[in-house]
Amino acid sequence: MKVIIETTADGSPTFYREDIDEHYHSVKGAIAESRHVYLQSGWHKAMETAGKLRVFEVGFGTGLNAALTAQAALEKEIATEYYSVELYPLPESASALYSEALPANLKDVFEAVNSASWQQSTAINSFFNLAKMENNLITMQLPLQLDVVYFDAFAPEKQPEMWTEEIFRKIFKAMSPGGILTTYCAKGAIRRMLGEIGFITERLAGPPGGKREILRATVDIK
Repeated sequence: MKVIIETTADGSPTFYREDIDEHYHSVKGAIAESRHVYLQSGWHKAMETAGKLRVFEVGFGTGLNAALTAQAALEKEIATEYYSVELYPLPESASALYSEALPANLKDVFEAVNSASWQQSTAINSFFNLAKMENNLITMQLPLQLDVVYFDAFAPEKQPEMWTEEIFRKIFKAMSPGGILTTYCAKGAIRRMLGEIGFITERLAGPPGGKREILRATVDIK
């Protein structure tokens, strides 16, 4: 797996994978996309009605989503248990290269989440515990009572095995009533699949300068 670092429209970095012709983050703005799709539309929304949160991320990738959430948890003083699964973790050399390109205010927390050991829970700060799992989402047992799910797999046309009814049913069953799943992918086929499984779906405006729409799916409180 070869990755090339590139600068996105908001000045933050992303990686490009040559083997599947895909970027890890939006070229329109890596940090802007992560904050809008996952934090603002997912974590912050769930925070409004919960004193602590259990988050599950599909695709640890560079660790950017985890780092931004750890930073937000500390700022807002919201206890957050964060689980992230990745079948193909990036090598340490790639993480170091990515860190060099980040804004100074993110470097420490980014390096903390990337240096955390896999297969165990690590306290990143007083409000954020991270459990990175090198595992296969298709076969693994999920943590339960999830309040927020960041679904950040590569696009359906690049990684179709990650966008199946079987996987989304598995996630649905692991979520708490009122739980929120967010993803950058707003394709009609994905939205309809989530609705058939039992999610209440809604299209939201995408990040500034980025995708026109994103998708949020909620588990009914009943």
